[in-house]
Amino acid sequence: MVCELRALLLEADWSPREDYKPTCKEEETRKTHMGSRVWRNPRLRLVEKPKPKPKGKQLLIKVRASGICGSDVHMYERDEKGYMLYPGLTRLPVVIGHEFSGVVEEVGGEVSMFKPGDPVTAEEMWWCGECLYCRAGMPNHCENLEEMGFSVDGSHTDYILVPEKYVWNISRILDYVKSEDKMYVLGATIEPVGVSYNAMFVRAGGFPPGSYVVIYGAGPIGLAAIALAKAAGASLTIVFDLVENRLKVAREMGADYAFNVKKLHEENIRPSDKVLELTGGYGADMQVEAAGSPSATLPEMERSLAVGGKIAWIGRADKTAPIFIERFQTRRAQIYGSQGHSGHMIFYNVIRLMASGKLDTSKMVTARFPLDKYEEAFNLLMKEKDQAKVQFKL
Repeated sequence: MVCELRALLLEADWSPREDYKPTCKEEETRKTHMGSRVWRNPRLRLVEKPKPKPKGKQLLIKVRASGICGSDVHMYERDEKGYMLYPGLTRLPVVIGHEFSGVVEEVGGEVSMFKPGDPVTAEEMWWCGECLYCRAGMPNHCENLEEMGFSVDGSHTDYILVPEKYVWNISRILDYVKSEDKMYVLGATIEPVGVSYNAMFVRAGGFPPGSYVVIYGAGPIGLAAIALAKAAGASLTIVFDLVENRLKVAREMGADYAFNVKKLHEENIRPSDKVLELTGGYGADMQVEAAGSPSATLPEMERSLAVGGKIAWIGRADKTAPIFIERFQTRRAQIYGSQGHSGHMIFYNVIRLMASGKLDTSKMVTARFPLDKYEEAFNLLMKEKDQAKVQFKL
């Protein structure tokens, strides 16, 4: 008898937009860096698959917690023409999910760093380690990149196979939280926290303690940015979002001020007005774009830049936005594009922060569902839009 596992499979039709011509390689592999330009009528279904057997340097991990990312939602949501909203790397059909933690159940014959019973998480960026950019220390920009839950099967499933080099032990977190369940909850947030860490401290180079930090978007990435900013010594953190419940969580995560942009607009107040008011006209030393709304956020960030100000750009959107270069010249300011979370000791340092008690991301997890309630979980995120982080508990 073959053991089965459940997996949440995303399917869609390959139907390139009229104004987008896929490359020959895209046509051949059905792997594209512009998912929103080719995939139409996305749909989810829970399927049963054979339980895999690890080989070589693979680990078979029993998933215990798996977070639903905004990217998962955007892969499932459609625009007015039926195309998925997510603009990034995709190859379908694929088991979605990439923010997870679990316990090692079985290891391949060449695995040396892990054993059955180890609590772990894993990177979503599957870099090759051999291409020019990997060898240059830029694994998030690997020429042969695969992404868990986007181009290779991901974590919204009972069991997942992961190569050893992407896996990290999270047992140190248990020393602080004293609860295995909470360890797995936190472990499944390491990936999104790593995304913020990479943008703020690797790509943008961080900030001196005492700086003013502003975050646009209070979803999981923005909430992680708040916690990281406080841990790194920001003297003031200001957050903007459209959803009251997310702003409430933002305050719980350490935000000094959290504003509803809709209410500000009703009072004819721009977000940048609030930043300049609260900083005494100085402006923001670092701003994090985690909203994925460049046409709305970039003008506000430009207007409230401190001299030497930095913008760490994380939000994803298949859109263009105007930029006033003069402001960046006169303020000696910079935008830092950021992708991913691999390399640079990122996972290791995030785990250490959690194990020390300086980073408690359990506050951002606002709902948990069994995997077979996936429709309810996705509907909660798409229709109510007031949740911070929703996880599957397996």
